[in-house]
Amino acid sequence: MKHARVAFGGLIHDAVEQNGKIKLHDGRTALEHEVVWLPPVQPRTVFTLGLNYADHAKELSFSAPEEPLVFLKGPNTFIGHRGYTYRPSHTEFMHYECELAVVIGKTARNVKKEDAYDYVSGYTIANDYVIRDYLENYYRPNLRAKNRDTCTPIGPWLVDKDDIADPMNLTLRTYINGELTQEGTTADMVFSIPDLIAFLSSFMTLGPNDIILTGTPKGSVDTAIGDEVITEIEGIGRLASTIVGEDVYEEAGDGQNAASIY
Repeated sequence: MKHARVAFGGLIHDAVEQNGKIKLHDGRTALEHEVVWLPPVQPRTVFTLGLNYADHAKELSFSAPEEPLVFLKGPNTFIGHRGYTYRPSHTEFMHYECELAVVIGKTARNVKKEDAYDYVSGYTIANDYVIRDYLENYYRPNLRAKNRDTCTPIGPWLVDKDDIADPMNLTLRTYINGELTQEGTTADMVFSIPDLIAFLSSFMTLGPNDIILTGTPKGSVDTAIGDEVITEIEGIGRLASTIVGEDVYEEAGDGQNAASIY
């Protein structure tokens, strides 16, 4: 089943997909453009992987890491489907990253790889925009490169784990204004989903709504103000976002408003 969180009629609703429509928890239905999409779960601790696709590491002239290269993202970064991500006026290079997001469903500590999927509740899509200007290198990702307000659209749906037969064999694609610019497969991850859950849970406790963003394949290119960027993962859906200028963002007053007023 596909789950979502949306705002409709002045209230926040849990919802599911039903026959191409959004069925709210009170039984009403709505169309995609009639709701404000929120992240499908309220993120707790969010882990992001660097260089977790060998082809992406190669295009950046890096070797694949010997152990997972992990950093954290703050809750200020997340917006929902059809949201607006702002590009600061001084930025020279800001690119998307289509990523499979793994949502943890229960408390996990010292998990064995063979048991890892037992701790997953489902999967969604993340688009982890990066302001490359601030990136020292992929082993030291600067906070200003990866933790900007509104820089991580996520959603639209949380798809139940049991509805994805093989999360390690899914096609990922990104489109800018309808043009295909990135295509890859989760089969090319350096560290698999079980690898990542076992690694993280070996030194810290994971909990419900912790999220692991598993990295992106090659093909990340620059974006411009006005671009519509769609990141797509087989079996999960299509996540849309639009790049706006700093002037639009500042009119909203803060990152939360900028993400929600449209």
